[in-house]
Amino acid sequence: MAHSPLFAPITFRGVTIKNRIMVAPMWQYCGVDWQPTDWHLMNLGRFATGGAGLVFQEGTTVERRGCGTVGDLGLWDDRFVEPLRRIVDFVKACGAVPGIQLMHAGRKARQRFPWDGRGALPRSPEIADWEEWDVIAPSAIPQDDGYPMPREMTRDDIDRCVEAWGSAAARADRAGYEVMELHAAHGYLIHEFLSPGANRRTDGYGGSFANRIRFAVEVVERVRASWPAHKPLFLRVSTEDDGGWEVEDSVELARILKPLGVDAFDCSSGGITGASPIETKISLTYGYQVGFAERVRREADMPTVAVGLIIHADQAEAIVRDGQADMIAIARELLYNPNWPIDAAQKLGVDEEFALAPVQHGHFLHRRALSGFTGSLSTWTAGMDPAAGE
Repeated sequence: MAHSPLFAPITFRGVTIKNRIMVAPMWQYCGVDWQPTDWHLMNLGRFATGGAGLVFQEGTTVERRGCGTVGDLGLWDDRFVEPLRRIVDFVKACGAVPGIQLMHAGRKARQRFPWDGRGALPRSPEIADWEEWDVIAPSAIPQDDGYPMPREMTRDDIDRCVEAWGSAAARADRAGYEVMELHAAHGYLIHEFLSPGANRRTDGYGGSFANRIRFAVEVVERVRASWPAHKPLFLRVSTEDDGGWEVEDSVELARILKPLGVDAFDCSSGGITGASPIETKISLTYGYQVGFAERVRREADMPTVAVGLIIHADQAEAIVRDGQADMIAIARELLYNPNWPIDAAQKLGVDEEFALAPVQHGHFLHRRALSGFTGSLSTWTAGMDPAAGE
């Protein structure tokens, strides 16, 4: 049986992940009263049974006013802990490490669903707590045309947000998550402080690089105070964003945050302008963001996760084998095929007996492979008996 670096285990602090495949956080917009439903259990469970080593829950909001849509999940109150623990326990039972991404939408709060065109959500009598949905940002600059005009944050707002991140991290620990990621990318609140395109402040949180990263540093320090030392902490960053934040800035941020307890950088890009993170000047090609992960890994000595149009098994394996990143994150390709890791292991020849799948699936998939009838339609038609008809 062949060896594949893609399927080698990796350890961060006290957590060992069975392979290098991470399910990227993907919003489902299906929360009810900011709590998960059976949809979330099914969605994350199928990724866990599909063989991924690390399964991240979608971005989960640290305070009410940080919700992006009416379908977001929240973690600003103790009432959310038990419903989330149900998902955590299920993902663990399916053989994967459960992760959670914590976020605050900032100026991208209070918007419509993507399939409704995004942009500002109109006021509705169905949203009883509309007054609590205060759209805040480092500066009073909207995300794009048609988005809400945010209120510039006061120092009290900043302090409350930092504390909200820490409290949410403590609840995530109680729910049983083993890996945490802070969302500092794609135009959300932490990214808004980092990027000159969204941050025009003239106080200690704006202007110079040191001032613009201050909020991120304070969030990391507060989260680490609540998040156990044996559990890893990742940071998703828009490595460059078309708004003045450059790769060199991400490298320097990684150097600063590593000794503060950040264990890996999840390297994406874009999102500070336009509605979508992929609305960027970067040409969309296979693995178009892998170079960012490679550079941060090399220059900051920071473990990285590569993400963005990673489609094929041999492509993913080469990224890890060549030292461009320590893990690869997959999103939309897993929506198309939740069993992508199982399929990749077969294509790379590292799991002949389908041990990556739960035994309820693996036993029968192995028998299917032994039958020899797993080829294409042309293989099937070539073996037909013409006399037998259809």
